[in-house]
Amino acid sequence: MVFWRGFFPKKAKLNEADSMKKYLVVGLGNVGVEYKNTRHNIGFKILDAYAEAEKLSFETAKLGSICTHKIKGRMVLFLKPNTYMNRSGKAVKYWLDREKIPLENLLVITDDLNLPFGSIRLKGKGSDGGHNGLKDIQQLYGNKYPRFRFGIGDSFSKGRQVDYVLGKWSPEEERLLPERCILAAALIESFVFAGLQNTMNSFNGK
Repeated sequence: MVFWRGFFPKKAKLNEADSMKKYLVVGLGNVGVEYKNTRHNIGFKILDAYAEAEKLSFETAKLGSICTHKIKGRMVLFLKPNTYMNRSGKAVKYWLDREKIPLENLLVITDDLNLPFGSIRLKGKGSDGGHNGLKDIQQLYGNKYPRFRFGIGDSFSKGRQVDYVLGKWSPEEERLLPERCILAAALIESFVFAGLQNTMNSFNGK
């Protein structure tokens, strides 16, 4: 058992119907070496950190890189779309439809300028907040789907927002990211086992 599993609320014993559940966890980002370790790619970074800890590997598949993981009877598909940020909805729709996963079992991980660095906020609905990845998904599904926002702060001068979002993490942020990725992993597994509302109550504000 990975040590972050002590973070989330204990679940009731799974029944047969529960054990068949599938989840799609999508980390938003842009493909290409020039985008690696940029703030906008925190979705990719969180999924990569989870996969590394669990000794999982991503494989190239249609519209993205996919990794599957069975956790105590539940199947979780992790997706890093290769469609670039503003076409994220295309990849999300393909994998939801292909695997017959209901919208409430989708979790989208994204960066958020309006939250301080490292802070996390899980919501079951909301606006796209100007985020192109969320905007594309919401054109297909509306605003009622779970999303996990990871704060990247707003320490940029006027007119430099794009440079900041697509910029590299500062040395101090790099130092703190591993700990925050552990918390993010715990949130993901809590969402799968404890559900949206319990996870919001346990993790929002941490």
